[in-house]
Amino acid sequence: MKLTDCSALETSGLGDRLLYAHDDNFQKQTGSYFSAKARYAAQCIFQPRTAAEVALAVKTLVAANQTKPCPFAIRGNGHTTNPDYANIRDGVTMDLAKMNSTTYHASNQTASVLPGATWGMVYAALDPLHVMVAGGRSFSVGVSGLVIGGGNSFFSPQVGMVCDGVAQFEVVLASGAIVYASRDQNADLFQALKGGTSNFGVVTRLDLYAFPNTDLWGGLVSYPNSTAAQQFSSLAAWPARLQTDPRATVIVFCSYASLTDTTVFVNSYEYTQPVARPPIFDNFLALPGNTSDTTRVTNMTSLVFELEQPEHYRIRYYTLTFVNDERILAKTNDLFNDMVQDIKAEVDGDYKLQYLFQPLPRLYTDKGLEKGGNILGLDRTEDDLVLALLYISWVGEEHDELFESRAIQMKDDLHAYAASVGGDNEYIYLDYADETQDPLGSYGAANVAKMRAVARKYDPTGVFQHMVPGGFKISKVTKYAGDEVHGDGMKHAKDEL
Repeated sequence: MKLTDCSALETSGLGDRLLYAHDDNFQKQTGSYFSAKARYAAQCIFQPRTAAEVALAVKTLVAANQTKPCPFAIRGNGHTTNPDYANIRDGVTMDLAKMNSTTYHASNQTASVLPGATWGMVYAALDPLHVMVAGGRSFSVGVSGLVIGGGNSFFSPQVGMVCDGVAQFEVVLASGAIVYASRDQNADLFQALKGGTSNFGVVTRLDLYAFPNTDLWGGLVSYPNSTAAQQFSSLAAWPARLQTDPRATVIVFCSYASLTDTTVFVNSYEYTQPVARPPIFDNFLALPGNTSDTTRVTNMTSLVFELEQPEHYRIRYYTLTFVNDERILAKTNDLFNDMVQDIKAEVDGDYKLQYLFQPLPRLYTDKGLEKGGNILGLDRTEDDLVLALLYISWVGEEHDELFESRAIQMKDDLHAYAASVGGDNEYIYLDYADETQDPLGSYGAANVAKMRAVARKYDPTGVFQHMVPGGFKISKVTKYAGDEVHGDGMKHAKDEL
């Protein structure tokens, strides 16, 4: 028998948009989450085609919630590694996969992208037109989740974070109203959505600034683990070099694979013009002993295919941000090697352990401020930062506690070391944050207050705080407000929604 929340959607006329467990496409969608940990069944999956259908569904579920709890989840493309953030066991998963088109408007140089698109879909649509937008760096990453979490891009040195590339959002509010948010309309909502995630409504369209674009140069270059010290020296020098040529980005990967029992560096280099081996990469390209090199002049669609990751693993992310300090980079490597040895002593089988370094220089923030700013709070520091990601993937539910506990310990030890040398930074990148972390609280007191005010204004009954249990909630941030314990035993800010 169908439960109330799914039946309410059928009664409202949305029955042909619903998938149930007996449907083949239900199993396909349930099995398509990036992390195997998130692949479980909702009561039903709702797949709207338009913003109007999203609005009707939200109104229907809110009304039905008066007599029976009707929780729901919002899924863009399901790339988050937090299991309950884009899926829900006892409720409706609103899956936006059918809303995935990209339309370029030459008249105002924007691209309208629907929230269920992946970045690979966007680039495949724009590459033939010789225009581009600032977006994700892996083909299968979803558009909406990356943007409203902040987003890092190959174009960030030129245009800021991915969220800074939004000209306008279309949003379905808790009331079912469809509104637009830009610098000139609902400006408070516009700023809050640029990093504040799904606390305010369901984003149903993103109008992104587009710009002329030819091919790019880039690819992956592999190095032996013995180059670690030289990797960190080159990375520490990167922000100064970037000031002279903001068309370049670099990601330093260190990866251990159990099946080969090897640790290697695999660096991703990108240059946003078709210039092979530009001088800004000289320090990195001079590193000895590279074992493979895929760099070439190509287009965005090809580049983002290359950064795809296997999807049969159970996957978790943990992230930190710290000052670009060679000592902290080296300490990360020491802690990582210790973790590898610890896990090797306890587990056989298929797993991969990785850490990634991405420069996050002040330049990115300055570019974002030119477009009105975001809610991330990175403007509070003049330091050139490094965004670090600990990426763990394994096979076997029985190993969950071991891998997750060791990764958390490494993250905590690294944070403690960074603080001990005066190089820690509060910012936690939401798109990489584990559910045990508090990215919204890391944006600073003023931005936490802004997000709370925006949530109260546009969602006064707290639908997206309580009926949508997944995701990082502004109502649960206590860092910058006096706390009190409510009847549910949880601590919430006194001005909770």
